Amino acid sequence: MAKVLVVTSGKGGVGKTTSTAALGAALAQGGQSVVVVDFDVGLRNLDLVMGAERRVVFDLINVVQGVAKLPQALIRDKRLENLWLLPASQTRDKDALTDEGVGRVIAELRSRFDWILCDSPAGIERGATLAMRFADEAVIVTNPEVSSVRDSDRIIGMLDSKTVRAERGERVEKHVLITRYDPARAARGEMLNIDDILEILATPLIGIIPESQDVLKASNVGTPVTLNNAESAPARAYIDAARRLMGEEVAMVVPAERKGFMNRLLGRRAA
Repeated sequence: MAKVLVVTSGKGGVGKTTSTAALGAALAQGGQSVVVVDFDVGLRNLDLVMGAERRVVFDLINVVQGVAKLPQALIRDKRLENLWLLPASQTRDKDALTDEGVGRVIAELRSRFDWILCDSPAGIERGATLAMRFADEAVIVTNPEVSSVRDSDRIIGMLDSKTVRAERGERVEKHVLITRYDPARAARGEMLNIDDILEILATPLIGIIPESQDVLKASNVGTPVTLNNAESAPARAYIDAARRLMGEEVAMVVPAERKGFMNRLLGRRAA
C-alpha cells in the first residue's frame, strides 16, 4: 500500500531537501517505486539536488491547476528507473496550491508509487501545512540546536492537529532525523546530545546524519548523497534510515568522535 511521507521541520537550513533526495534514492535502491515532490513553491531546490533542473517543463502547480497532466510533469531519474521527481514552480506563489488540488494529485500518485515523499518548506505557512496535509508518516528533520529542536516540537503539534489523519482521529507516524551531528561538539556541550533531543521531542529516532562535506559535495553535483558516495558516513546513515522506514530492524549507529593522529599519539604517551 502506498505511503505518503512528509519531510518537514520548523527551521530552514536543516537539510530537508537533501534528506528527501537521499531517502528517496535509498528507498528506490531498496526496490520501491518512489516519487519525491517539491512543495517549496517559489524557491524550488529539490530539482537541483536531484540533478534535474534543466529537465523541468511542467510542475506541481501546473498539475494542481489542470494546465498539465501528472505524467507530463513527472521527471524520471537518470540513475534509478523507479525514482521520479515532481518539481515545484519557481515563479508562482504558494497560494496557487489548494487543499482540493493537492489532495487530487496525492491520490493519483498513490495509485502509481509505493512511496510519495513530500519535501516541505520550512515553517508553518500554507506550503508547509499542505505538504503535511495528506501524510501517513512524517520525518521531522532537526539540527542538534535548541532553536531547531524547539521549532521541530511545534511541527509535531501541527502533525497531530492539521492533517487529514488527525481530523479522522488517527495518528501520523512520526520519526526524528537528526542532521549535522558532530560528536566532538556535542561532547564539549556546544550542541545538544542525542538524549537531550529525544527527551524534548519524545518521538522515535529514525537516523543520525553526521556533519560531513560529502553531503555538500553531493548537492553541488546534483546527486543524492546515497548515490554519489554510498560508502560515506552520511550515505550509510540515510540508507539505514530508509531501511527502518521499510520496517527493517537496523541497529542505530551514533557517530563517534574521530581523533587525529596527534591526539592518538598524545593519548598513547599519557597512557
